[in-house]
Amino acid sequence: MVLVSAQPESGPTLTVGVPRETIPGERRVALTPDVVKRLSGRGFRILVEREAGVAASYPDGLYTEAGATIVPDVAQLYREADVILKVQRPTDDEVPLLREGQVIIAFLSPLTRPELVVQLAERKVTALSMDAIPRITRAQPMDALSSMSTIAGYKAVLLAANALSKFFPLLMTAAGTIPPARVLVLGAGVAGLQAIATARRLGAVVEAFDTRPVVKEQVESLGATFLELDVQSSQDASGYATELEEEHIKREIALIKEHAARSDVIITTALIPGRPAPLLLPEDTVANMRPGSVIVDLAAEMGGNCELTKPGETIVRHNVTIMGPLNLPSEMAYHASQMYAKNIGALLEHLAPNANLTFDMEDSITAGVVLTRDGEVLHGPTREWMKERVA
Repeated sequence: MVLVSAQPESGPTLTVGVPRETIPGERRVALTPDVVKRLSGRGFRILVEREAGVAASYPDGLYTEAGATIVPDVAQLYREADVILKVQRPTDDEVPLLREGQVIIAFLSPLTRPELVVQLAERKVTALSMDAIPRITRAQPMDALSSMSTIAGYKAVLLAANALSKFFPLLMTAAGTIPPARVLVLGAGVAGLQAIATARRLGAVVEAFDTRPVVKEQVESLGATFLELDVQSSQDASGYATELEEEHIKREIALIKEHAARSDVIITTALIPGRPAPLLLPEDTVANMRPGSVIVDLAAEMGGNCELTKPGETIVRHNVTIMGPLNLPSEMAYHASQMYAKNIGALLEHLAPNANLTFDMEDSITAGVVLTRDGEVLHGPTREWMKERVA
């Protein structure tokens, strides 16, 4: 067993720092007062930058009541903290504040930002990424990706319902019967399943498609119809769908086009980690949809599942509204922060059960989440990226 302690057993209480998020549009905060109270009771010393939680509706007073110390100067927070907790990656202005031996935990996106991983290793910072938590039963309380996907799937349906000029539920009125809206969800991962559940709660008729037959039972348990295609597909160790062969992709797009033509709303959620989002809705499929239909593309940040998606924008093409929202969890900052804080709190308690940070690199959770340590890059894909650059 390989154990690396961040401080001696008799050392001081672990000091955790929570800076205010600085990336534009980010309203979440890494710790909420309820988790601060829990960690404080377990021996952690918590520093919170002034107004770090205000955008998420957590004022400073709640933090002080929970046992945190409010720090007015972010540079002081970085100097005093052993561990920095963030939601988003550190910006170019924040990286220089990190010192050798310090730990940072955040969504570091190592598959798409390997250069940041290398930069942190060069500074001899121990970097842990919340989007590298292995999807195993033991790690479920720490699974921040699933938490944020839950929020995105829920919010996507609300955006669609607001943009659609129709009711979602079946209505019996004096003016006659209004049929329910038809919703097609592409991808039945966490976001897709939450979108299905939310659309069903609003009264829509829902269909869902996924290349993984294993999700059929989950889709049907939520009251949706699962669209089946006779292809051999699988999922990787993290539960994500793997890429299909070209002929299968053509058949998949044809099936989607058929059902898209009679849908009022399409929610797309298909992603392949570290790769551009798969194209599921080419322009001719959009052109074949009902006038006034709505597409909400949750894969917009990785290029989009719809050919016409403009990341971060809402556009209208062929009388179809196409929405490419970015960072939907930030729009529900209160609960998104609460869920993320519980995930990150669970990880901290796993790594430092007695407020003494120790890395057991033979533990699957620790080995999966630690990207850099002692100046070395441990993240496999980043190491491959480094080799390719040298070559």
